Amino acid sequence: MTASVDTAPKPFVPLGRRFVALFASTASSNLADGILLVAVPLIGLGLTTSPLRISLLSAATWLPWLLLGLYAGALIDRGDRRRIMLVAMALRMVVLALATGAALADALTMPVLLGLLLVFGAAEVFADTAAGTLIPAVTPRSRLASGNGRLLGVQQVANQFVGAPLGGFLLTVGPAWAFGVPGLLCGIAIGCIGLGLRGSYRAGDHVGGVRATQRARRSGSEDAAPAESMGARIREGLRYLLGHRVLRPLVITGAAMNLANTAYFAVFVLWLVGPTSAVGLTEQMYAILITTVAIGAVLGSVLAEHLLERVSETRLLAIVWTVNSALLAVPVLVPNAWVIGAAFVVVGFTNMVGNVITRAMRQRLIPDAMLGRVGGASATLMYGTMPIGALLGGVVGEAFGLPTVFLGTVAVCLVFVAYVMARVTPAVVAQADADRAAMEDAAVGTGG
Repeated sequence: MTASVDTAPKPFVPLGRRFVALFASTASSNLADGILLVAVPLIGLGLTTSPLRISLLSAATWLPWLLLGLYAGALIDRGDRRRIMLVAMALRMVVLALATGAALADALTMPVLLGLLLVFGAAEVFADTAAGTLIPAVTPRSRLASGNGRLLGVQQVANQFVGAPLGGFLLTVGPAWAFGVPGLLCGIAIGCIGLGLRGSYRAGDHVGGVRATQRARRSGSEDAAPAESMGARIREGLRYLLGHRVLRPLVITGAAMNLANTAYFAVFVLWLVGPTSAVGLTEQMYAILITTVAIGAVLGSVLAEHLLERVSETRLLAIVWTVNSALLAVPVLVPNAWVIGAAFVVVGFTNMVGNVITRAMRQRLIPDAMLGRVGGASATLMYGTMPIGALLGGVVGEAFGLPTVFLGTVAVCLVFVAYVMARVTPAVVAQADADRAAMEDAAVGTGG
């Protein structure tokens, strides 16, 4: 009897309609991001060819994570995550409408572009952090890897496979189209969340059952939560993150790798585009080359769950991060568009598999009631290094040349991959899983 139960196949659990709504919103908003991903650097390239000034575009995009990530996480744990996401996406749409107007008036200068990117990035901090906390609420826990794989996959398809070439095409029609179409797509994303996810999505609503949470609210056990200061909630999230045996090394490594990769890609367009560049691509060819990353990413999103069934998550993470880091040297060693494209297919694949693993791991190890503030702290530390990396790439590229930036990125990434693999072992992850389950069971048992 026992043997037959243990070997029985697990029942299939559908992802559900709420997941489909989040998936559709993610697809639409990331298609907008993909258009901007290509259009903004190319617009900037028409305004300056200085590596330092070009790098300011990436710095402005990521600086809001450093300034607002902690606050956004604490606010999202305190309020309705769905509502916060809707407001943030509406602000993104307003910024894109202003950018469209500036383009039509031929008023797009570097300061105007940087200002728009700062506000757009600030809205993205709240939208993306809130979206991350909604994933466990709309996805069955047994299918977190599958749900994250699908969401990360559609992000890559929309961002680079569809959005990148579409961004290059729209820019040839006119800069106003490169901002106006993403604005329309943000409006569609708002509609998907507004109509597809009804009701309240506050911290704890989807752990231990909605009824249990509602009973706790009626009994007044949650009345003290709103009175807790934002500073205290931020400190609590930071303490949990920095004291965690798995999350701390993952975040440290993610911060270092993000810094190095942002330095790399902040000036990468100068290596690829133009008659005086190393590769000599046109703007349209650049947009097509970027899509090779998406091809690999789509494959990674589909295969990640299957790979995890055959290889442990820690071993698979070590493999994909090592391969990903080493392949970033290819554009310097072989500055040929075909070779770079082939290498970037594998870069996209390994990057996606690594993201699926770490994202599902974080969602699994962080209690739902702390998902926003710990997620915000993680994002601040990991994304907060990116504006620094962008500026560093510009400074180093200006002073020592672009190959120094690219090869330095490879070296930094490989060092930190070795560090995290020494810290995050299967035994450490298993103990962290057990600790998290015990913490959440205790919270549900006490009505919190």
